[in-house]
Amino acid sequence: MSEKSMVKIPEDVISTIRSAQYVILSTHVHPDGDALGSTLGFADILEGMGKTVLVFMEESISHLYSFLPLKEKIVTDIQTVIDFADKAGDRLIGIALDSGDDRRLGRHMDELLKISPFLVIDHHKSHKDFGEYRWVAPTISSTGEMIYELAIALGAEISPEAAINLYVAICTDTGSFRYESTSPRTHQIVAELIEHGVRPEQTAQCLYDNLSLGRLKLLQMVLSTLKVYDEGQLAFVHVTREMIEKSGASAHDIEGFVDYPRSLGTVKVATFIKEADNGRIAVSLRAKGELDVAEVANALQGGGHRNAAGFRVEGRSIHEVHEMVLAELRSRLQNNA
Repeated sequence: MSEKSMVKIPEDVISTIRSAQYVILSTHVHPDGDALGSTLGFADILEGMGKTVLVFMEESISHLYSFLPLKEKIVTDIQTVIDFADKAGDRLIGIALDSGDDRRLGRHMDELLKISPFLVIDHHKSHKDFGEYRWVAPTISSTGEMIYELAIALGAEISPEAAINLYVAICTDTGSFRYESTSPRTHQIVAELIEHGVRPEQTAQCLYDNLSLGRLKLLQMVLSTLKVYDEGQLAFVHVTREMIEKSGASAHDIEGFVDYPRSLGTVKVATFIKEADNGRIAVSLRAKGELDVAEVANALQGGGHRNAAGFRVEGRSIHEVHEMVLAELRSRLQNNA
């Protein structure tokens, strides 16, 4: 393990974590690999420092990540959080990981933000300031990588279980080290995580070679919706709730589907439009570096990174959202020409 962190971490973040005895960790709704891995890994690191930790998530873990060690730490009942906070008193801190906007904390946002002091550790470019103390590092590949650096700064040990979680966090948020956020330091940290007990072949099998038949059937349906525009520079796919039900898959199974249209050689931006519940539409954008999709998402009340962003809308059909995003992307491509 590196003896010294390679990044500058705000001293108030480090000192606040050091002095706390009780910690409540949370992350964004519909947590992905980075959110889950960084949160579970950090929980184990903090417990190794002698702290009492509660991990709260609004929903149960996706079956895609059921292999993650320490997943049993997750609680989904907000009353458990309230009781834990009451017991902890002024020895408590709250920390939100991988959340660029407080609204992404979900329907229990208000209860979580009552915890004081409240810290935020995040790497989204479009971060909306919230919490008393923040460490926001858009140039770092993932929140998992940030947690590794923080563990070094805290002088904490990393168990094999924490190492696996941080490895999954980094691996998934870098697109298996394909995205431009992947740095020499990213690879150095991954090498050190392997030294801590991660087996890459085993983890890859759990992540990528353990799919359900329902997911493959759903992928077949989603790819049948593929439409490309402007000489193949823009690609769109979509999924409806009916497609999910018909395939026998779950809503979690759509994770990563946007990478398929992105993989087309001519594509500059891929768009995945998802019919959610309560009349909402969720949109995921993926780019290859020529167009900043975080700016696109920001313009549509969302956010994210330069090459991976998203937003949600209400009261519009998939077709209407498709046309809206297509017009926005075409305009930006023309301006970049």
